[in-house]
Amino acid sequence: MRIYIESTIPSYLVARPARDLIQAARQQLTKDWWEFKRAAHELFTSQVVLDEIAVGEPAMARLRLESLQTVPLLPVTEEAKDLARKILDSGLLPTTADRDAVHIALASAYNLDILLSWNCRHIANAAIQARLRRLVGANGFELPVICTPEELMNNEND
Repeated sequence: MRIYIESTIPSYLVARPARDLIQAARQQLTKDWWEFKRAAHELFTSQVVLDEIAVGEPAMARLRLESLQTVPLLPVTEEAKDLARKILDSGLLPTTADRDAVHIALASAYNLDILLSWNCRHIANAAIQARLRRLVGANGFELPVICTPEELMNNEND
């Protein structure tokens, strides 16, 4: 499958172990998927992701960036920018989630199979996905499956 790697994936991948059990489980699931499953797929990301993960503690930012150094970047096209604007204008995402709208738009505009994310507020959110699917479809694109590494891991045949 062709998978868009959103910013939360490298963040969970290299994060220091969390004390919160849910966060720790997500970190481990991300590491397991990255180690055992990613090679079976074609991965993509964007400069938007690199910009997001470059912020913060320098040593951790370096690790996040290193994790994606071999992943091809999808250029942010005008059609992707236009789709992101339409997503924001629809009110499905708050205006402060402009980068999240770009991730969704890029994965859709490039016709990728999966958008992989732990951002369950604005991206991997079942409450908005049906409306996102209709909006993206009305603009001539297909919304990829949006899921977490846990969902992708559980749905793959070993």
